[in-house]
Amino acid sequence: NCSVVLKTLHFITRPLSAEEGNFSLAYIITIHKELEMFVKLLRAIYMPQNIYCIHIDEKSPKDYKAAVQNIVNCFENIFISSKRESVVYAGFSRLQADINCMRDLVHSKIPWNYVINLCGQDYPIKTNKDIIQYIKSKWNGKNMTPGVVQPLHMKHRTQVSYREYVHSGTSHVYPTKNIKTKPPYNLTLYFGTAYYILTKEFVEFTLTDARAKDLLEWLRDTYSPDEHYWVTLNRLTG
Repeated sequence: NCSVVLKTLHFITRPLSAEEGNFSLAYIITIHKELEMFVKLLRAIYMPQNIYCIHIDEKSPKDYKAAVQNIVNCFENIFISSKRESVVYAGFSRLQADINCMRDLVHSKIPWNYVINLCGQDYPIKTNKDIIQYIKSKWNGKNMTPGVVQPLHMKHRTQVSYREYVHSGTSHVYPTKNIKTKPPYNLTLYFGTAYYILTKEFVEFTLTDARAKDLLEWLRDTYSPDEHYWVTLNRLTG
């Protein structure tokens, strides 16, 4: 019963200020367990002017998927990603899950300014208004994806091919003996966090630019490519 969900969980149903109402955030949330934690996170970050893409791990139990779907059905600005991955920790599938949501978000009728990605075990320590004001104060028109030139001790992640293994509920990434070619366009690889705040323009660029597409393909068999992809693209000239 959606009215009961909204009332008992105290979801916010209108923008709390004009500033927030005029600045929409998109969220990508990748989840696979702990329904109660997900609901608490969603309730804490929910605003009616924002938009939320939920990626549920394809390996998650059916009853978990159904429960999340029941919650999502109560909101016009929350949806489950149209394509779902069996996510493997440190594998390409984790990066692909975000990209699946991005493709859905750029085609959404709900306008948004920035996208923030979270996992189901995250929880905010700032309000929606705090986040918006922080973005506007220092990062207007810029991306937040911190990192450094790939350190020596991280080079093994992209020097050989890695494969994802999924079987009987267990999954992991393992290295092969195949040596990888150099990155496309002679790109300098950067290493940083898999978590970000990105402009809508940058998201559209990553989904359409040839360099972004070729780098994505090259990273397909690397270790934890989401810790290299966004930060490397953000350092491209121009």
